[in-house]
Amino acid sequence: MSTPSFFSQWFASTPPPASVEVTSRRVNAVSLAVSGATRTVTGHASEGLPAGVVTPSLNALNISDPGALTTAVKIAVDRLSPRPRRVALVLPDTVVKVSLLRFDKVPPKPQELDQLIRWQMRKAAPFRIEDGQLSWAESSEIPGGGREYLVVLARRDIIESYEQACEGAGLHAGIVDIVSLNLINAAVGLAPAPIPGDWLLVHTAADYATLAVVRAGHVIFFRTRPSDAVSGADIGDLVHQTSMYHEDRLGGGSFSRVIISGLGTEPGDVAERMKRQIEERLGVPAEPLDVTGGLTLRDRIVASPALLDALAPAAGILLRDRTVERTTERVA
Repeated sequence: MSTPSFFSQWFASTPPPASVEVTSRRVNAVSLAVSGATRTVTGHASEGLPAGVVTPSLNALNISDPGALTTAVKIAVDRLSPRPRRVALVLPDTVVKVSLLRFDKVPPKPQELDQLIRWQMRKAAPFRIEDGQLSWAESSEIPGGGREYLVVLARRDIIESYEQACEGAGLHAGIVDIVSLNLINAAVGLAPAPIPGDWLLVHTAADYATLAVVRAGHVIFFRTRPSDAVSGADIGDLVHQTSMYHEDRLGGGSFSRVIISGLGTEPGDVAERMKRQIEERLGVPAEPLDVTGGLTLRDRIVASPALLDALAPAAGILLRDRTVERTTERVA
């Protein structure tokens, strides 16, 4: 399986040498070197953002101070050596709408399928589809010849506002993608063998949480909730609701694995409490997404929990060619 980015402007055979992740609180920059089967983290940096500079959103202004974001991107990337010119840009899940569309009968021609997907998303989009940027990927097959499709939609001007911050820092964002899909890429791409059964990703950020269920390499459930729905004990309720939906509507049972990401930036007691709530609700151990099994860290780089969280999306971008293939286009 292969994974071009959802918002790639062009498809290069080689991934960019570095990634820039923008969150509501900071900018993370990671550089990677590939030599044969060896992938080495050659540098990393993080630069904080003043409150309110970035407010990730699907249908509202995201960047209130473009200059401040550009400065933070430049400071972070300037700490990488060598300084990259081309990067993969990783954005919060909340800047896009992710949908799973089910078609009992798939049109025979790709153009007809694309038109059908766009027509369905037109009804669900909170903005004009003509102002959007859309991508889709095949997901699970449906008995009788049908199929589900994983569809991602964003406002083009919002994506471009993040790209412009990179341009201002002297960077070309040739690939733009979202965090959780690349966490899935990393988990699948770095696993020594295919992950059996259905497994659950729980990604927490400062202002949202995303839960995704993966079956046989395909996303069959994806849900993002704002922070006011996942704070405190509510994370336990959210994973419980997901588990019940998985059992009742998706024919699933107990998850084979529960992989968590994002708790590395939380205070130790908070992270442990949230991890325990997830495990108690699901009855399955929750394991942090540790990409160091497939990435080599350069000397003197210490794999702290916060660093592991920053490395995971970068690893997912690097490994995108080994996961689900996506069709990427701009809406005309």
